[in-house]
Amino acid sequence: MIVAIFNVYLVILFGLVKLRIVPFNTFWKISPAIVLVLLLFGLFIPMGWGAPEGSAVVVRNSVAIVPDVAGEVIEVPVTANTPIKAGDVLFRIDPVPFQSQVDALAAQLKLEETRLAETTQLARTNAGRVYDVEQRQASVDQLRAQLVGAQWNLDKTVVRAPADGYVTNLALRKGARVGNLPLSPVMAFIDTSETFIGMEVNQIDTRFIAPGQPVEATFKFLPGRVHSGTVVSVLQALSTGQVQASGSAPTPRALQAAPFAVRVKLDDDALAARLPAGSVGDAAVFTEHVKASHVIRKVLLRQIAILNYVVPF
Repeated sequence: MIVAIFNVYLVILFGLVKLRIVPFNTFWKISPAIVLVLLLFGLFIPMGWGAPEGSAVVVRNSVAIVPDVAGEVIEVPVTANTPIKAGDVLFRIDPVPFQSQVDALAAQLKLEETRLAETTQLARTNAGRVYDVEQRQASVDQLRAQLVGAQWNLDKTVVRAPADGYVTNLALRKGARVGNLPLSPVMAFIDTSETFIGMEVNQIDTRFIAPGQPVEATFKFLPGRVHSGTVVSVLQALSTGQVQASGSAPTPRALQAAPFAVRVKLDDDALAARLPAGSVGDAAVFTEHVKASHVIRKVLLRQIAILNYVVPF
């Protein structure tokens, strides 16, 4: 862009000299260098913090599906990459062993409740001990608690979608045996209830970015189009600044000025829902500073949007 503006100035200067409107003296001979320095230090370098630009990616939350109980899968009614609603069944685990446990505890509870009623009646007529009543009551309470846990396990044999979204990379099949270990997820569930844009901005350009500022973004998935949005937040932490508990002394390492992440929300919710997670592109934030650079940044972003038709990377 700076080259285009500089070439326009040269053409105008050449025309003015040819028409003898300005004299071709020392000042006008060195004026291109002066204009180039003014453009560079007065507009294009400050544009970095007045209208910072960076790479953007569509981000959605992913939930690693791990069942709460272990067992054999008897049904997988979902289809990969097909939208489903919160609460829809993802898969079912064989409920027979869990149902039998519920039935056994229910039978024991029924017997203990009967014995409790009998010992209570005996205690009221002074034919039994209060201790026996208390012991039966404790047994009843314990069985009720166990029955609640057993029923919970039975309910968890049906694994449901935690939110609106879809399952991707579905490899689970009927007959597979699943466990309830947190390090062994059986499905990757993509939550589509919220879609946001993650934007990387160089650290030197983020100091004036604040929530609520306007944003424009273009994506390779939709070339030639520019979409509006707003800044939601600037993430206040990077892994390089994170300290974890350890029994070792600090280990020095080379530090680099990694870009900060800016969270952006598109104004068009329908468009945001349409964009696949992982869609990449470019975005620009328009701050309250160096507003003269905003027009140039808008032009540059639209050039990128058009080039997305032919540039695959």
